Amino acid sequence: MTILPYDPLRDETGLMQLLQNQGQEWACYWAKDVQAAYRRALRLSITRVAYVEGELVGYVRALDDQGFYVYVCDLLVDPASRGQHLGRMLMESLITDYPGQTVYVMSDVDPYYEKLGYVKAGSVFEVIPQATGESHE
Repeated sequence: MTILPYDPLRDETGLMQLLQNQGQEWACYWAKDVQAAYRRALRLSITRVAYVEGELVGYVRALDDQGFYVYVCDLLVDPASRGQHLGRMLMESLITDYPGQTVYVMSDVDPYYEKLGYVKAGSVFEVIPQATGESHE
């Protein structure tokens, strides 16, 4: 297994195919109307890809908070490649590349991160915009 920094020329096609193979759950990234924006996000984020025998089988995408923290937005390993600790290795690549910075995960699969030994540290809230003309009390 090899973990590399994301290179759009080498990785974009394989990564978009990996996302499409996951079905509708990941369509928020590969659907036609959002795909260009997500491709840009991949380039502007801290993105690492995992290859096994020449095939892209996983990735992690994170944001750097200007040296204070690193926030993991996406972690995905193809189901056929799970159980080989690829997710853990992708996460550890961030810790190695950003020493001294706390890494936080925005998760909707808490049991996975608990299994890795990560400590839950708070909650994430979605801020939903109010309709125009409503009170902002």
